[in-house]
Amino acid sequence: MTFVSDLEPKELWRHFDEILTIPRGSKNEKQMGEYVIGVAKKNGLTYKQDDEGNIVVTKPGKSGHENAAVTILQSHLDMVNDKNADVEHDFSTDPIKPRREGDYLYATGTTLGSDNGIGVAAALALMDSDSVQHGPLELLFTTDEETGLTGAGSLQSDFLQGRQLINMDTEEEGSLYVGCAGGAGVNINVKLAFSDVKSGDVAIAVKLQGLNGGHSGVDVHLQRGNAIRLLTRVLVSVNENISFSLASLTGGNMHNAIPREAFATILVSDSERPAFEKAMHDQVAGILAEFKPVDPNIKLVLTQIDADKVMTPAVGSTVLNLLNALPHGVMAMSYDIPELVETSSNLAIVKIENDNMLIHISNRSSVDTAIQAIQERVMSMGRLAGAEVEELEGYPGWKPNLDSHILKVAEKAHGEILGKEPSVKAIHAGLECGIIGEKFPGMDMVSLGPQIEFPHSPDERIRVGSVADFYKLLTGVLERLA
Repeated sequence: MTFVSDLEPKELWRHFDEILTIPRGSKNEKQMGEYVIGVAKKNGLTYKQDDEGNIVVTKPGKSGHENAAVTILQSHLDMVNDKNADVEHDFSTDPIKPRREGDYLYATGTTLGSDNGIGVAAALALMDSDSVQHGPLELLFTTDEETGLTGAGSLQSDFLQGRQLINMDTEEEGSLYVGCAGGAGVNINVKLAFSDVKSGDVAIAVKLQGLNGGHSGVDVHLQRGNAIRLLTRVLVSVNENISFSLASLTGGNMHNAIPREAFATILVSDSERPAFEKAMHDQVAGILAEFKPVDPNIKLVLTQIDADKVMTPAVGSTVLNLLNALPHGVMAMSYDIPELVETSSNLAIVKIENDNMLIHISNRSSVDTAIQAIQERVMSMGRLAGAEVEELEGYPGWKPNLDSHILKVAEKAHGEILGKEPSVKAIHAGLECGIIGEKFPGMDMVSLGPQIEFPHSPDERIRVGSVADFYKLLTGVLERLA
């Protein structure tokens, strides 16, 4: 489709059109890095790349601005690969298929990758530009942001010279961000034990689907359903009156995405099957009524299949009770910033490998003690279930500095260029600014971006008109900093 490269500003969208064809899931950014280096070479710009794949491209200041302070423009190369279960798409080979609806650009059944592909495209457009007035630039492209900010975490102290930075990874037009939450996670490993299927039992594949999901930081306040949590809730409730055995339960695939689908295999006696199926549908009907304002398309699918083993009663009970008890959603709101989520938890992934169930919970907070408290709460639940627990290394938050020079420049530019004063905010999602600020003391930072909605899900969309405003603001800030 050629309409993407025809959008304005063409210099940015032309690169995003190319980016849509390049595999760039987390930890698979090699081709994307090669594309960035190719653009740098074409423009005669110097660059360096570290062992983690992070790239910094240096562009001298325009004539008359060579001695201005160095400005870093930062974006990340990777994207979240997620798709609807009924969509055939191989992220390692297939290009993303964009579609336009009104003023919004979507992908077709997959994530679009505007997070952070638009930021990358903006940096590439500036590498090409001869018209934008700017001082010396360092264009920083990091890797593996979406699975733990590990690219930024590996940066060495001599990789950057500048001490003022514009991050291009926030997703709300009309806003400038000056702070973000830190994050951490816990893995719970449940050792599974199985027995043979009893004579007279039938296997039922259970699928809960149609939920909207979304970004576990940006969208958690919307209180959308978590497919893992809701399917577990239904099974626990039905099991109060109808006896069944659990053979499997899985769902979710990204630590920072709210699960949209969950799957289970249940063994129930043939005589109880009609009552089981009715009870399941009744429970889901109740959930649909409860979540209809935010998840109107919840759907339960039951299908008879073959199965040769089930979890032992003790293990099945442990799994259901543990999943039903683990936290998910908003844990606390900020006392200091109105409407900002302070602490949240995402029951993100349940998968079975080699008779082991891995449960991953991702936690966020803008308060260090609060994130440690939710980490310890999750680990306590795992230990009570007799499981092994592993606390995963976290990443720091970014403390707001309302006296920031680059913030004041961006605020003034926003009013002058876009005709309205911006909102200055902190975000509950994680940004690489926290790590970069810790690694490079004295770094003055602000984050801005276009309007991106429902990232990390196949509903991801970007408002096309906001991209032009974002690029005008970005170039206007650079001109003022020069």
